[in-house]
Amino acid sequence: MKLADKVRHMIKSWLQIYPAQNTNVVINEQVDFYANCAKNRIWYRGRAEELSELYKQIGVDRTNFWAAVPTRGMEIRKIHTGLPRLMVDVLTAIVVSDMNDVEVPIEYADLWESIEKENNFLDLVSEATAETLFIGDGAFKISVDEELSKYPIIEYISGENIQFNYRRGRIYETVFITKYIHNQKEYTLQETYGYGYIYTRLYDGDNQILLEAIPQTQGLSECVTFEPKYCMAIPIKFYKSHYYEGRGQSIFDGGKTASFDSLDEIWSQWVYAIRRSRPKEYLPPEMVPRNPNSGEPLKPNAFDNVFIQTQGAMAEGQDSEIKLVQPAVPSESYLSAYITALDLCLQGIISPSTLGIDTKKLDNAEAQREKEKTTLYTRNQIISVLQKVLQELINTAFKVYNTCNSKQASDTEVDVTFGEYANPSFESQVETIGKGKAQGIMSTEACIDELYGDTKGEDWKAAEVARLKAEQGITQGSETSSLDDVIGAEYE
Repeated sequence: MKLADKVRHMIKSWLQIYPAQNTNVVINEQVDFYANCAKNRIWYRGRAEELSELYKQIGVDRTNFWAAVPTRGMEIRKIHTGLPRLMVDVLTAIVVSDMNDVEVPIEYADLWESIEKENNFLDLVSEATAETLFIGDGAFKISVDEELSKYPIIEYISGENIQFNYRRGRIYETVFITKYIHNQKEYTLQETYGYGYIYTRLYDGDNQILLEAIPQTQGLSECVTFEPKYCMAIPIKFYKSHYYEGRGQSIFDGGKTASFDSLDEIWSQWVYAIRRSRPKEYLPPEMVPRNPNSGEPLKPNAFDNVFIQTQGAMAEGQDSEIKLVQPAVPSESYLSAYITALDLCLQGIISPSTLGIDTKKLDNAEAQREKEKTTLYTRNQIISVLQKVLQELINTAFKVYNTCNSKQASDTEVDVTFGEYANPSFESQVETIGKGKAQGIMSTEACIDELYGDTKGEDWKAAEVARLKAEQGITQGSETSSLDDVIGAEYE
């Protein structure tokens, strides 16, 4: 046996690998889904005093800005920038404002107009979009109350008041939870919406009681069934949560609240530094400001009366003069930190330029379009979900109306359209599309469709194509492209 073979044999004999032992890693979540909803709502509300109370109660690291308690006598003003609410409101506005039209069959046009007006549909969609963005999920709830309206009543219920029941990865029940106070006692109403049924239960703590126990629930039915079997609750969520199984994810999750906390700290410290940088006067005792009525020396005030008393002129080496000191503020450092924190807050959600923020001072049109891409991606995600949900919602509303009026509750073709966002100027589009047409890579139909998009109807675009072809002397099937020869060569 060769030496190399002996060495390999020895290593093989000596080397023994044992599998690693199983290790259990236990992570205790600080808050559950519903507490996280409350936290996100407070961030959206944007009140500094509520943020302070929040972080005192949820038991987070006390080094967080909103959880930190300053030393007595060293307090600073804690300021909230309001950025979380601004992000949600702007995203909601650019989505809802571009909702063009709801197309329904002609026989349902009058009915939809009445339902839309009765439920203030556009405001309802705005509320649902905003709430879903910062809460994570929610659901539209359709109910019937003939005392209020002869049309289906559509409400949006936020995710903090909802429980989803899953079966094989699909939602088969949506439970709406409502709190009522009667005689200084809290009761819980649970409305379970499933396919073909609605169960209503009232609880006093963990004990189920009769619906007639409190005036708010009197007259409600414990069970309502209907045919065909459809669900009068339509869930909505734009993102899937990575923390809470089966729930939606807020745009504030994923570390964004920590970034908001840092941004508030930087801004608060900056404002504090500016206040502390007020000119300071060093005054001898005889020049200290005094109360004109009592003659008592005025006490210094950090806001509007900043002075420091020095030794008098009688002391050795002292003279009666006022010395003025102007502290410097490192504004560039604060600005750099502020922009960095701001970028972390907005990253992956919305572009600074969408909010009117130009951190890099890039004013040309191309740079602005590039910065808008983040907003465009978020908007497209919201619209792709909202379109499906609203179409299902309207379709279900028609089913409810037909069921209540003893009509056939069949599916209805509904289309909800949204316009384009951040289009380039009409002039630049004409220039680009004209080059494509001149080079033979775009047909007249493609040019018209690309130029006008959803702003014109299909009939108008077809007529415009026919007019252009007639003016250019193009007959049916005679329009050619410079690519024809290439394409033809591939098939010879």
